[in-house]
Amino acid sequence: MLRLNTDQKVYFTLRFACGMCFIGHGSFGIITKQIWCNYFALAGIGHEQAYHLMPFVGTIDILMGLSMLFYPTRIIAGWLVVWGIATALMRPLSGEPFAEFIERAGNFGAPFVLLLLQGGFKIPFRQWFSRMPDDITIDAATLKTVLNFLRVLAFLLLVGHGWLNFIEKAGLVKQYHSMGFQDSGKAAQIVGVFEIVAAFSVLIRPYKNLIFILIFWKIASELFYPHYEMFEWIERGGSYGVLLALWFAVKKAPSVFITSPFKNINSLRVS
Repeated sequence: MLRLNTDQKVYFTLRFACGMCFIGHGSFGIITKQIWCNYFALAGIGHEQAYHLMPFVGTIDILMGLSMLFYPTRIIAGWLVVWGIATALMRPLSGEPFAEFIERAGNFGAPFVLLLLQGGFKIPFRQWFSRMPDDITIDAATLKTVLNFLRVLAFLLLVGHGWLNFIEKAGLVKQYHSMGFQDSGKAAQIVGVFEIVAAFSVLIRPYKNLIFILIFWKIASELFYPHYEMFEWIERGGSYGVLLALWFAVKKAPSVFITSPFKNINSLRVS
């Protein structure tokens, strides 16, 4: 049986998260999700042409996601960062709340941290097109950088989702109503407060037990969308991956990394 060390668990978690996110996102292009018309409209593309283009865009997303699962390269991970930011920004640019952008921090955050694990952005150009090595070792400096980025990303995706709950996003209110809550608006606000408090807790002091709870909370709570449940759940893979990778990183990191994340670590050594 294959046994992975902690470094490899962080790596494979983020890699699998990238695959889930973009396969799920691409699936919406294949089924021509109506709201995508709003995003195509930002480029001056009308409804009819948007519906013709959606399957093409969706297919590219799915292929990119599959490549991260079977033959991961830095160039594809880099593209996923750019594309993840662009597609998330289309939401507030088309009139949706800004929370829709930060709630998707895992979409572009997972491939970004994956690149950090693979040498960052200073590696030779040719290596961007070669397969990422699966056998990696995270040194102390990289661990601290990865840990801090994961904390910020976890904060953003939690506070973004909490914000959407707090302002009673229609889709979330409908979700709670379908689950049997009589006052679904109040339920959304309670969940929103919980997620915002949890977000700040993770940013300030990411306790392992809290992160573990939030992993299961996120995985479970994304299962109850009133439409396209499975596709929505798969697309949120970046969110699960960021939280799970953070949990692994916290388990590996010395306590000084967590309590004082901005201190110099030149004298620290991580086994």
